[in-house]
Order: sequence, then structure tokens, then C-alpha cells
Amino acid sequence: MNPIDQQIREIFKRSRVIACVGASANPARPSHYVSMFLKKCGYRVIPVNPGLAGQELFGETVAGSLSEIKAEVDMIDIFRRSEQVPPIVAEALIHLPRLRTVWMQIGVANAEAAIMAGERGLDVIENRCPKIEIPRLFGPDWRVG
Repeated sequence: MNPIDQQIREIFKRSRVIACVGASANPARPSHYVSMFLKKCGYRVIPVNPGLAGQELFGETVAGSLSEIKAEVDMIDIFRRSEQVPPIVAEALIHLPRLRTVWMQIGVANAEAAIMAGERGLDVIENRCPKIEIPRLFGPDWRVG
């Protein structure tokens, strides 16, 4: 197994709570169906979207920002444009002390944000999707244990 695959396997095994930045109530949007997939895998998924703050998605109250989350988040999954990622990561580093992983979805990559998170010892995954990686690495019926 190559090193990135091993890193991704470990991330999924150790994570329990994932904040989805850019969550959508629209089932056709990737952030919605990826979040539903993660929930089905056994993760607690906390949606983050200022336009939906206070509503319910994925069995959780939508947070308007990462700073509003009271749970101990292990990973953020970012569904925003690449240029919007640095302030998201900066906010996460301040307000999510247990955070261990910054995940940027397919088409999302930002060197500044990756360096910022990496300098704090976080794992950084860019341009990948958990809905693809989990079945590829663990099989179609894997559940976090």
C-alpha cells in the first residue's frame, strides 16, 4: 500500500466527528450526499453553512461557522473554492483544538492552507473525496468502529 493510502486509512480509522464546511440541504449537491455517506459509515457529521445556520441537516443543527461548534471535531471536510480555504483552516486551528485532519474535496487544493495546517501537525488531504476513498480502501460496507 502506498504511503498516502496508509495515511488516509489511518485518518478514517481514528476520526469520529467530521465538520462539513459548505454543507447543503440540496440532495443533488456533493456536500449533501458525501455527508450522508459519512453518516451512514458511522461518523457524526456536523454541517457548517452560514445560510442554513440553526436548521437541521444529517441529524445535527447546522453551525454558521466552525467557531460555533461545541463538539470535539477530528476532521473538517471542505466543500468551498480553493481560494476560500485559508480563512477556513485558520478558523479551524483557533476553534477546534482536537482537529487532526484538513480534508479538501475533489477540485479543492490550497498550498497556503496546507502549509498552515501542516505546520500545526495536522494531516492534509487535497483533491480527494471520502465517498471514493472509503470504499476503495475498506470496501463498500465499511463502518467506523
